Amino acid sequence: MGKITDLLESGKILVSDGAWGTFLHTLGLKPGECPELWSVSHEDEVSGIAERYIRAGADMVETNSFGGSRFKLRHFGLADRAPEINEAAARASRRAVGDTGRFVIASMGPTGEMLVTEDVTEDELYEAFREQAEAFERGGADAVCIETMSDLREAVCAIKAVKENTSLEVIATFTFDRTKQGTDRTMMGLSPEDAARGAVEAGADITGTNCGNGMERMCGIVKEMKAACPDSFILVHANAGLPAERDGQTIFPETPDVMARHVRTLIESGANIVGGCCGTTPEHISAIKREKDAYTASRA
Repeated sequence: MGKITDLLESGKILVSDGAWGTFLHTLGLKPGECPELWSVSHEDEVSGIAERYIRAGADMVETNSFGGSRFKLRHFGLADRAPEINEAAARASRRAVGDTGRFVIASMGPTGEMLVTEDVTEDELYEAFREQAEAFERGGADAVCIETMSDLREAVCAIKAVKENTSLEVIATFTFDRTKQGTDRTMMGLSPEDAARGAVEAGADITGTNCGNGMERMCGIVKEMKAACPDSFILVHANAGLPAERDGQTIFPETPDVMARHVRTLIESGANIVGGCCGTTPEHISAIKREKDAYTASRA
């Protein structure tokens, strides 16, 4: 099978998957339980999540490894099992993909450690990300999706750890919030332009944005990233709208049709891969694929 970037270079627009956490809780994950350990203890259920997204039309599926760094796993007493857990996560999604021709993009989230406060060194971050990346490759991943990043220095450590120790493609995405001044910035003050430039300079094959915003607000962020790096490919994993409280529960209000309504604008803004994050389901991904296919057909 070729690379994700080979398809993008040919002009194809791809569809990614949606949220995983909701599924895990629906399947029985309890509060305070380690989600990533389910890749070992409940492989069938984890693989089944990827299967649902493949049936919905996703060209790529993530892995149950967002909090799989040894820094995150140590809160559950599982730091020493990081290689096993991350390999199992990749293997579960690879099993779901089978011979469908879809890609496995292994999820690599932030460690929760702060370089700015010197809680951790860049070398320590690099080693933790290297451990994950090598496990993903053993488990059959095609790429690593370094996601929900806010600190460029941490993202660069992750990008280099993957590129220098594996043959996997690298996707690096950042999470932005709208400031009172009307600009978009990460928690560490990083702009979309600087995030894109920094990720590409560090070696990312694909950059982009995930979480924090619904589809409509992602369009402006993508425009800024594309303007900064016009030759780069961009992935978007948008939330199903901004979270709201209803009857004591957090809900994401955008229906599949509402999300799909913005697909055309998002692609025209510069997105090459479109998928979902918090609150999205296989139904959302199916609607996104439908609109992507309609846009592609209109351009043929």
